[in-house]
Amino acid sequence: MTEPIRARELLERMFHAAVAAAQPDICVPPYLPKPPRGKLVVIGAGKASAAMAAAVETHWSGALSGLVVTRYGYAVPCRRIEIVEAAHPVPDAAGMQAALRMLEKVSALTADDLVLCLVSGGGSALLPVPAAGLTLAQKQEVNRTLLRAGATISEINCVRRHMSGIKGGRLAAACFPAAVLNLLISDVPGDDPVNIASGPTVADVTTVQDAQKILVKYNVALPAGVLSESRKPDDPGMSRITTHLAATPALSLAKAQAIATAAGVPVYMLGDALEGEARKLGADHATLALRIAEGKEMHMKAPCILLSGGETTVQVAGNGQGGRNVEYALSLAIGLGAHPRIHALAADTDGVDGMAEIAGAFVAPDTLQRAQAKGMAARAYLDNNDGHGFFGKLGDSLITGPTRTNVNDFRAIFIL
Repeated sequence: MTEPIRARELLERMFHAAVAAAQPDICVPPYLPKPPRGKLVVIGAGKASAAMAAAVETHWSGALSGLVVTRYGYAVPCRRIEIVEAAHPVPDAAGMQAALRMLEKVSALTADDLVLCLVSGGGSALLPVPAAGLTLAQKQEVNRTLLRAGATISEINCVRRHMSGIKGGRLAAACFPAAVLNLLISDVPGDDPVNIASGPTVADVTTVQDAQKILVKYNVALPAGVLSESRKPDDPGMSRITTHLAATPALSLAKAQAIATAAGVPVYMLGDALEGEARKLGADHATLALRIAEGKEMHMKAPCILLSGGETTVQVAGNGQGGRNVEYALSLAIGLGAHPRIHALAADTDGVDGMAEIAGAFVAPDTLQRAQAKGMAARAYLDNNDGHGFFGKLGDSLITGPTRTNVNDFRAIFIL
């Protein structure tokens, strides 16, 4: 087996190990509750929510009913829980109708009932109930603007919570007096439940003023008075909530690290919650990788793998599709300058990077050389935010299809 193939195969095995660790059939069953005295109602939203619902049905012997909304193409057949598909990352009418039905489904429960809420990344866009005075079209435009402007996921979710009729704890309040058990698959840096799907069933400490500052920062205008306050920790409707993180980026990266360790390659963990501009992080990581390859890092020695997760941002100024992982990978490739002993993989664990149905891309020592042979200028593709176009033409895209989970970005740099 040649060295480049070995490196690429190891990186891909690490990625799939990270994804497998967050599969709902593995991470959901340990957190299932005891049967309630009343009814069990299952609700949820996110790219993993349908698979989470299927795991509940498989491992739950009692009666249940429910409604879960997931991204188009991410449905998993269920017998007793209704699965609805809707749009992500920009919401649509199907998601709004499903969210309104979800509110109705939990509105007449008793203190003996239990609501099992299954939430994963992507759930925010899939539950678009506009606050009073807002339209779905306005919410869609705010989403598009913040995404293109490179707002962080925390900033976007703060705004979403304050322009919503269901997020920011409002769905939990609708369940009261029933108890709520949240099972969450985290896709956000820091794993704060309020940022996972914008916290529909957890209390929120951010304010309307916080959201307004973010809108001003990114020059987004909304009609006066339409932002509304979210549910706070001392709200009586928040008093019967229990939350568990069923899967997190850190746990998935640990599984990836174990694959490398078993192959005899040391791993240096750079962090599971890295944020910032994707191209800058790529350039920074290229600088670090080159220093290690040249023996200039006292505490990091080659051969090794630099592993990291988190959620970067892309400020889309060109005509490309964006995609934070391919933006990072292209910036990394440029920064490495065709170093002969460095390979990398950057991909989103949900199988979708930006607006493309592509998980991410591989970087190899000959990436820039092959691009040049095809008449492709790497810097021009980066300036156009067209990482997907660049790596697609080289045959270096990683295409997985829907993984039906989401624990954020996976980045691994193999220094031989």
